[in-house]
This record gives sequence, C-alpha cells and structure tokens, in this order.
Amino acid sequence: MSVDNPAAPAAPVGPGEPSKDQSASLWSDARRELLRNPIFVISSVYILIMMSFAFVPKLWTRVDPQDCQLNYGSGEPMFTPGHWLGTSQRGCDYWSHTVYGANPSLQIALYATVGIVAIGLPLGVLAGFYGGWVDALISRLIDIVFALPFLLGALVILGMLRKYSIWTITLVLVVLGWTTVARIMRGSVIAAKNLDYVQAAKALGAKNSRLMFRHILPNAIAPVFVIATIALGGFVAAEATLTFLGVGLQEPAVSWGLMISRHDDFIETWPHLTLIPVTVLVGTVLSFILIGDALRDALDPKLR
Repeated sequence: MSVDNPAAPAAPVGPGEPSKDQSASLWSDARRELLRNPIFVISSVYILIMMSFAFVPKLWTRVDPQDCQLNYGSGEPMFTPGHWLGTSQRGCDYWSHTVYGANPSLQIALYATVGIVAIGLPLGVLAGFYGGWVDALISRLIDIVFALPFLLGALVILGMLRKYSIWTITLVLVVLGWTTVARIMRGSVIAAKNLDYVQAAKALGAKNSRLMFRHILPNAIAPVFVIATIALGGFVAAEATLTFLGVGLQEPAVSWGLMISRHDDFIETWPHLTLIPVTVLVGTVLSFILIGDALRDALDPKLR
C-alpha cells in the first residue's frame, strides 16, 4: 500500500463521503500491483497482439484470406513459398486465416461484454439498492435465465433465428450472459450500502441518485471489471463452440471456429490445420482469464 506524506495536511472529508485519497490509493496500488505481475503483463501483451490481428490485420499479412488457389488439384494442404504456415485443403493461406480469424471472435466478445455490463450493472444496482419487490422481481428474472443451460439455450435461439451473423450471435450471448454481472453487482451494492459513509450521507438527506452514483457505485464496481474481463474469454470460446456446432458464423466468413470445424476431419493426417487455430484460441481465452484473476487479486487488498 502507498504511504502518504506525513508532512502534507490531510484533506477534510465530509461525513457523507469516503476519502478521495483512499479511493485513489486503491486504484493506484492496484495499478502498481498489476505492473509487477509477470502473468498479467505477458497475458496483456498476448491480448494486444490478438487485438492487432483483429483490427489491424495488414500489420501481419498482406495476403487476402479469400484468395484461395483451388487449382492446386490434390485438395491437400501444401507448404509452398509465401505460405509459411502452409495452406488449407482449399489452397487458402493459413497464416492469413489465422490473423483475420481473430476479428469476428474478438468483435463478438467485445460487443457481448459491453451488452452484459449495460444490462446487468443497472439491474444489479437497482436490486441491491432498493431491495423489496424490486430485488425480488430482478432476482427471479435472474433465476429464470440461470435455469436455462447456456449452450442449449444458444443452440435453440440461434436455431429459431436461422440467421448466423456477428449481431445475432452477440444478441444470444447477451441475453444468456447478463445474469452473472447482475448478481455480482447486486451483492456488491448490498455490501456497500451498509457502510458507514453511505449511512451518514443518507442521514444528511442525500438523494437516492446521489447515493447510488456518487457513494455506492464507485466503491462497488470493481468486481464487474473482473467479471467482464473473464467474460471476454468466455465469449471468445462460446463463439468458436457455436460455430463448430454449425449455428455460428458461416463461410465465406473467416474465424477460428470455422477453421477448427472445417479441418477437424484431418486431425490425424494434417494435425496442424486444427492445432493452429486451437492454440491461438486457447491462448486468447486463457489470457483473458489470467488478466481477470490478476485484476481480482489487485483490487481486493485481502487477497494480496
């Protein structure tokens, strides 16, 4: 923890709000803790590389992933000059597919994570702050969604929609995934609203909106950052799973899930066609999870 300068006069803190120095100290200490964590640094660098794959692919390859040389004739993957990871059985450059395949996976993960936070965070705040029938209604809605198996629910909804695009997959992931954020936020708000400074602000006549957004939310939102980071990895895996099962992205799209789905039959003869997308997929999911774990440890002083 940081040590304040004993010579500096302490800023006066009103009875209705926590010290700004304390709040700043928590986040500054967490930042220093993260920068000293090699697992966090390595995972973050890996994610930055994958982000550059997704959004600036021409930094990594000049080959169009749709430029497939079908006239190879044999239908077998080949290692030819200019294709350092070889080609697929359709003659497509496999490195360009690996690079461009990051885009839909990470787009869906980012959009879905924003969606679950946009829905789950306010519902969790309302349920935790007001309690009573508001809490009961939101909690029962959470229970209903939780009762539906995630993968089965996604298969059923996408099967009904019969339109497989980035936006439909994102919609399904948001509909089935917001409950975790809502439940975590609800518990965090319940814990924060009983703290002394919140009770003092309430006694001084602070409005509910001020209590929620000025006093409770800044001190209760840290777990949401952890959940959102881990959810990013989960959604990358979910997109690949749905695509592998045939209800995700469809060709001519390029994604890691499609690469795995199209080449799983060649695992014995040309295993690299499956192992390459699996490796980058597992690395991405694992990196998000490790970043989330590091955030949890850094934002909770009791775990240090």
